[in-house]
Amino acid sequence: MCNLIDLLQDMATVDGDAVESMLPGVRFFKDTKHVARRPMLYNPGICIVASGHKVAYLGGQAFRYDVDNYLVTSVSMPFECESFPSPENPLLGLFIDIDMGQLNDLISQMGLHDHVAALPDNAVSLAIGPSPMNADMKDAAIKLMKALRTEQVARILAPGLVREIYYRALCGRQAPVLHALARSTGAFSEMARVISIMEGKYSEKIDVQQLAHTANMSVSAFHKTFKEVTANSPLQYLKKIRLARARDLIVQKNMKAYLAADAVGYESPSQFSREFKRHYGLSPAEMMRELKSA
Repeated sequence: MCNLIDLLQDMATVDGDAVESMLPGVRFFKDTKHVARRPMLYNPGICIVASGHKVAYLGGQAFRYDVDNYLVTSVSMPFECESFPSPENPLLGLFIDIDMGQLNDLISQMGLHDHVAALPDNAVSLAIGPSPMNADMKDAAIKLMKALRTEQVARILAPGLVREIYYRALCGRQAPVLHALARSTGAFSEMARVISIMEGKYSEKIDVQQLAHTANMSVSAFHKTFKEVTANSPLQYLKKIRLARARDLIVQKNMKAYLAADAVGYESPSQFSREFKRHYGLSPAEMMRELKSA
């Protein structure tokens, strides 16, 4: 009988990178070499690790996610991450994006709408954290991986198995942040809405005072709540989003650094280069040389 490691060894075929599955929103990843602590950006989703482990660092906290703990991210989250594989125990896992329509429908089906609606409006928490991996979640992940081996089964069965994984997450330790995300009102919901706006307009000039107004908060309350959810100030968060998107353009599309800088909203290429190197520890040119020599 196949286990999760066997299935991922067959399907996570690119060492040091992620592979798209046959179902949009599900990716497999693999590392056989230690990856030092570095900036990352996760979309809202669920990260399941089958072997090896990762450690996320954010706001003075560290979260280990491994065979015993999956990670839930309820908003797009920039943080630092370190990977710990070994030759005999590679890092293998899958990442599943969260679909808000499916999440809301499940909350309704589970009869949780009244509970969610009764949450305090000012209830906020950090939007990322680990949850213990139980037998039901592991079984759901194995069934999903099996379904993703062939196109027809992936098309017919995999969406329902992703839904089961959402259900298991809604029964887990990180359920409260998923509940808060699903609310149409409240401080956490307002932060999620503002973050969505920032993601869609990160290349434009963004006024923090206007964002606070959008969230129906004073500027000071907005700053405080935003940092409670993301461990970053709004401007720190925006800078990290811009640098992450610029890195994608440089690495994945081989775009020149000055063009990437302009595409993500930097007016000064020199400022972009300084902030890029401070954030990633390498200049864009150094990063490309390192990737080509790997």
